Amino acid sequence: MVANIGYGALIITFLISLFGISAAYYGARKKDHRWIASARSAMLLTFPLVTVSALSIIYLLVTNAYEVEYVASVTSNSMPLYLKVTALWGGQAGSLVFWSWLLAAFASAVTLRKWKRDQEFLPWVIIVSLVTLAFFLSLSIFIENPFVRIWQSATGQFTTGMLQPAGSVPYIAADGSGLNPLLRHPGMIIHPPMLYLGFVSFVIPYAFAIAALVTGRTDDRWIRITRRWTLVAWLFLSLGLILGGRWAYDVLGWGGYWGWDPVEIAAFMPWLTGTAFLHSVMIQEKRGMLKHWNMILIILTYELVIFGTFLTRSGVLSSVHAFAQSAIGPVFFAFIGLTFIVSLSLLLRRWNELKSQTQMSSLLSREALFLLNNLLFIGILVVCFWGVLFPLISEIFTGQKVTVGPPFYERATAPLFAGLLLLMGVAPLAAWRYSSTKTLGKAIWKPFIASLVIVVIILVGGMRNWAAILGFWLCAFVSAVTLYEFWRGALARHRRSGERFPAALWHLAGRNRRRYGGYIIHLGVVLMAIGIIGIEVFQSETQGTISQGEQITLGDYSVTFNSLSVFDTADGRNVARAVMSVNKNDQFLGELYPRRDYYYESQQPMTIPGVRSSWEDDFYILLVDWQPISTAGATFKIYHNPLVNWLWLGGFVFILGTLVAAWPDRDPEELRVKTTSTSFVAAKP
Repeated sequence: MVANIGYGALIITFLISLFGISAAYYGARKKDHRWIASARSAMLLTFPLVTVSALSIIYLLVTNAYEVEYVASVTSNSMPLYLKVTALWGGQAGSLVFWSWLLAAFASAVTLRKWKRDQEFLPWVIIVSLVTLAFFLSLSIFIENPFVRIWQSATGQFTTGMLQPAGSVPYIAADGSGLNPLLRHPGMIIHPPMLYLGFVSFVIPYAFAIAALVTGRTDDRWIRITRRWTLVAWLFLSLGLILGGRWAYDVLGWGGYWGWDPVEIAAFMPWLTGTAFLHSVMIQEKRGMLKHWNMILIILTYELVIFGTFLTRSGVLSSVHAFAQSAIGPVFFAFIGLTFIVSLSLLLRRWNELKSQTQMSSLLSREALFLLNNLLFIGILVVCFWGVLFPLISEIFTGQKVTVGPPFYERATAPLFAGLLLLMGVAPLAAWRYSSTKTLGKAIWKPFIASLVIVVIILVGGMRNWAAILGFWLCAFVSAVTLYEFWRGALARHRRSGERFPAALWHLAGRNRRRYGGYIIHLGVVLMAIGIIGIEVFQSETQGTISQGEQITLGDYSVTFNSLSVFDTADGRNVARAVMSVNKNDQFLGELYPRRDYYYESQQPMTIPGVRSSWEDDFYILLVDWQPISTAGATFKIYHNPLVNWLWLGGFVFILGTLVAAWPDRDPEELRVKTTSTSFVAAKP
């Protein structure tokens, strides 16, 4: 009964979406506001209906309804309640419904806003949102139905479907397969929803961009409306990537935070274009420039969101993150192609109307440096896109799928990332419209000297790796510039208002949240870069098989294998757990407990490292293999990861800065209108 209700809600939502698309289009063409209002009501109705469907899946999951195929594949009797709930997005079919639910929520929320000044946008925003929603609903209804049940025929054959085949009976398993062990980590409980929220949020600015192209509104109004939506999307996508890195570090046994996995890159690519878009829209708002560029970037971001979802769910790429092979791949590809062609056609139609109001007058101006910044982001995107597609291209032409490894990405993107860091230091000091080497040099010399002091300290400390020295100098330079901007602004306010310096800094940031939130983000990037340099340049590793009482040495560290125990747990795991004593320079630091958990239900293992963390480094031990207890031998892989925890600290600062920049503020145009009205009333006799 619950499965029928959930499936019925999906079908009704799909039909309402089709009606909403038709009503909005008809209302826009005939300029009939009644049809547009009806389409708006249809959009608002989608959220409660998809909520019914999502809650139906959750109910089936928590009640162990194993007659439903999806429930049997992602839950088990031994799973705790919270994991059963999160199993909604733990499998292919459930995650698509979750995607649809989030999209319905965001699209409904934006539909509720006041539309008095932007009535012409409304029908087209509804159309774009509902077309995207209808596509994902169609996948759940026709291809990846989470409500199909398992039936057993009289001959013992199993089939699946919504309706009971003749001569069959419902098959209810005693237990399910359980959630993939990798998805039981706390990071994976939060990581997928954050990515989905980021993906779905980017649909909103794309919808407004298409609305602007259709209606011919070539001003920056659509950018002002969607600025906060874009920041929210970017925040969630950033948080999802950071949490994914932490999950990989804790569970996958890579010994690192990032493995240039195809699905990791698929989530990273829309982040690149979204970041470029956030920088580029500032130029359009300030100078009326780069209108073509902004449209291209938001279209690319939307298409990369759908492309990333396609890569994860089509099964065309091998990845620890990807779902199994599925029939939805060709449908995704067709939708990506159709939406891209329509978007490109609209852009070309309005190309001449999107010409910049002003011309770039200086190669050292802030807008020129922002443009260079965006070109570097696109350069990284091209590298990532080529690396992801190369295995598919090689398979088409050679019959063999040749995988591109991390060394390719690291060598190709490292100079581009270094260039981005340098621009983060230079661009804030450049002036709008015009800047020369003289004026820029005058603004930059103090932070530059401060950054050289850090380089001298590094050299005196004995570091001779030129790549690391360059990276740390860039980090020091960006930090010096950013802190200098905080100090200079707060000092000017302190002198002007007489406020104490901390109060002046607080009020300055409060009145310019977008600017100073961006500076906090830059500091977060610097901290993350320090962690990345540490682990990428100075990481060391070793592997060895030792008996009880023997040691493995790595740099200043030595680790002793004390014991190994293998035992079953009450929640259906077989655990192999080693006890290791860790010493550094002959000083005892404590014990670590690397282990391997084997889940009987899903017949899958999960590696849990033993990690000793400090701000200086992580000492990271993996249990790779072991001999029978009688011989007491085991194989361990050990990593020394310098400075890696600065990466996680930087991620926290990064998110904090994004929250500051995205904090709600009054629309300056609305404030101007209100001020004008107040002045008019006050002037009346």
